[in-house]
Amino acid sequence: MVKSFDEQYIDLCRRILAEGEHVQNYKKRESGKKCTEKCQVDGESGGKGTESVQDGKESGKKRVENCRNWGGSGTERVCDCRSNDGYGVESAMPEHTAQANSEAKTVRLPHQVMQFDLMEEFPILTSKKVAFKTAVLEILWIYQVASNDVRWLQERGVKIWNEWEIDEDGNYQGRNINEIFRERHPGMSSDAGVGMIEDGEAEVDFSHTIGTAYGWIVKKYHLIDNLIKTLKNSPGNRRMVLSLWQNEWLETAALPSCVWNSQWNVMNGRLNTLVTSRSSDVPLGLPFNVVQYAVLNHLIAHVVGLKPGIFTFMTNDAHIYENQVEGITEQILRYDRAVKDGTLPKAPKLWINPEIHDFKDFDNSRELKDIKLENYENLGTIKMPVTE
Repeated sequence: MVKSFDEQYIDLCRRILAEGEHVQNYKKRESGKKCTEKCQVDGESGGKGTESVQDGKESGKKRVENCRNWGGSGTERVCDCRSNDGYGVESAMPEHTAQANSEAKTVRLPHQVMQFDLMEEFPILTSKKVAFKTAVLEILWIYQVASNDVRWLQERGVKIWNEWEIDEDGNYQGRNINEIFRERHPGMSSDAGVGMIEDGEAEVDFSHTIGTAYGWIVKKYHLIDNLIKTLKNSPGNRRMVLSLWQNEWLETAALPSCVWNSQWNVMNGRLNTLVTSRSSDVPLGLPFNVVQYAVLNHLIAHVVGLKPGIFTFMTNDAHIYENQVEGITEQILRYDRAVKDGTLPKAPKLWINPEIHDFKDFDNSRELKDIKLENYENLGTIKMPVTE
């Protein structure tokens, strides 16, 4: 029997905190900037072994590492003073727009898998409230509207992409996405549905978008149209793969797709979906993504005449940020109390308008008239910060 989403999720959170690797995603220091931090060598904050490396002038110019513990067992490296002269060295994190934009500490585990039988449970957490409408509007923005325009979400009260919105002049985190696109793809329009312009100058304007990511890729490669067509005409096909990770377009994407791959197959009249994420913010992103692809499976199964099947979610890097540990600890305590008392709410049911037979016809207004949760009870909101 497949475990409930809450059970799988809380187990994952416990294991991350207890067994995960502690790391820091940090910005590059300016060349020659001296470290002014104090570094602990014995894992006790403020305890013995604290040494100052302010000017790199200590006898022997020692290398020291901060091994302060937080959020569970294990150690972390949080200081950039790894060179023998006490000066900062370059970050070990790869350079990319939106990569390590904040000096955030995380605890993480690799290669985590969750699985659900969508005929038995609609997977949404009840140990805390998940914003169902926001999650569904985002997945429709990506796959139904096939858009990268953040304003579409903002008009519906969804603000989750505001931090990655390219500004009016095409600038994002010190880079001009319009200029980079023109240089890399001369003669091509920024509209994924237009492509190359034979006569005249191609219009390139990524203002108020997230660049060449997510819905832009869906539109460029007709991903959802091709999937639905294949499911209707060749359901036994073993090549039904949707890839949002296209190397050619990474440089002009504000954020390369986190959930980047989905694979689809049909067995015994049921539509199965395998989803892969390169990176999962477990407290915030993972619960959203599970809801989103569960809904997507239901919607597509409905319009092609199949039943929902097995949904498997895999993530390469499951992590909790340091500033989310308190919230996750509260959620674990809530869950434990509710299980002990028998008060943990059961999973709700998903309702889809039976009159809709075309994926493009599902209502995507703020009201979401054709997609609803029935009897969604939960233990309430837990606010946790988004780390950019």
